[in-house]
Amino acid sequence: MRWLLALAAIVVAAVPAVALPGAPNTDWGRFGYDAARHNVSPDTTITAQNASTLVRLQVPLDGTVDSSPIYVRGMFIVTTTYGRTEALNADTGKVIWRFTPLTYGRYAGSAQITNATPAASTDRSAVYAAAPDGRIRKLRLSDGKLLWTTSITRDPTHEKITSSLNVSRGLVIATTGGYIGDAPPYQGHVVTMSERTGRIAHVWNSLCSNRHVLIVPSTCGSSDSAIWSRNGAAVDPANGDLVVATGNAPFNGSTDWGDSVIVLSPDASRMLRHWTPVDQQRLNTMDLDLGSTSPALLGGGYAVQGGKDGKLRLLQLHRLPGVNARTGGELQTVPTPGSSLLFSAPAIWKGTWVFVSSDGGTMAWQLRGGRLHSVWSNQNGGTSPVIAGDLLYVAGSGSVHVYMPASGTEVANLPVGSVHWQSPIVADGRVAMPEGSANDHATSGVLDLFELP
Repeated sequence: MRWLLALAAIVVAAVPAVALPGAPNTDWGRFGYDAARHNVSPDTTITAQNASTLVRLQVPLDGTVDSSPIYVRGMFIVTTTYGRTEALNADTGKVIWRFTPLTYGRYAGSAQITNATPAASTDRSAVYAAAPDGRIRKLRLSDGKLLWTTSITRDPTHEKITSSLNVSRGLVIATTGGYIGDAPPYQGHVVTMSERTGRIAHVWNSLCSNRHVLIVPSTCGSSDSAIWSRNGAAVDPANGDLVVATGNAPFNGSTDWGDSVIVLSPDASRMLRHWTPVDQQRLNTMDLDLGSTSPALLGGGYAVQGGKDGKLRLLQLHRLPGVNARTGGELQTVPTPGSSLLFSAPAIWKGTWVFVSSDGGTMAWQLRGGRLHSVWSNQNGGTSPVIAGDLLYVAGSGSVHVYMPASGTEVANLPVGSVHWQSPIVADGRVAMPEGSANDHATSGVLDLFELP
């Protein structure tokens, strides 16, 4: 273990450690707010009446954050595309601590990146962060000290940690995809690790799924099947099952699971069920990844699954078939906003409302009687929507639109720069929104903070 720690030695900014205040119930400790990735926070500090008075503070960063921040105990925590993780004072934006992997110099400025949002530990004493070297690290929240490090791929030059990290039942959950251009070989896989030690508990490979260890990608006869959506793995609140969606790759109903929704046991030790569209082969051939987004979990075991084909499907997760070659079985199909490719994660409000944004606009549906019913739509495109209290926030290039969720009435417009995968968070009466794109390969960036005057 000592040699692992030495290999991943860190550079921590020369700033004093800070005492941790009591954790407020407005913490936003992972992408999607909760383990189910509902993208909904109970924070009601910002209202329709005061949202337009929010004041913007632009914080320069030493890297582009092409993911989302988290907020824990008075600090915004971000991971840059080249794996720097830093904690910022929520009031001033000043760096409290900064962690830089020693491997940073090998890939900084290159196309080897990460888009993973970090996640807070269950006890809020630490954060888990990814880096382009294929490792997940546990960092102490108070000062950024490295506590453990674990590699989740045997080829980080081909297998990318794109999706946001999650935490459930004492396990850290991570997924892998591939780099832009779909350069083989790689296989999307799910890895669960012990929060306490970092030891890998289980690995589920979406190709060569009969192999339950980290594999050298070139040793599997199939490639791709990236698990690369913003959500990565969502946790079903009813039973703790993990739910993911895969990208383009072969499908055979036994070992290869391209373009499918997959339900795994809570520790990823077993595949339980799947949904695969009847046109899976067409999606694979035409580069229309189902896994460009991932299942958004509604109440009653329902879920919606989008994709790059501009469709949103309603599924009943608890009734999906087991491990076999069956395809189809969705309950309903509706178009995404503007029938556009979907790369964002939907927000689920009150168990029945679904909010989806794409380049084609923003739409709201409500689930009634086992069907999705359209409620409102507009042409304001955006990334993953989030809700805090009674307001809906959708970020697009140039602004964060703030709406009344039930009607779509806009109550505020917050100016921001260009965005890519990022989405805002709303925590403790503040809105945090990064700018920029990982594809620019920049080693600088901006974080916009909005707070009430």
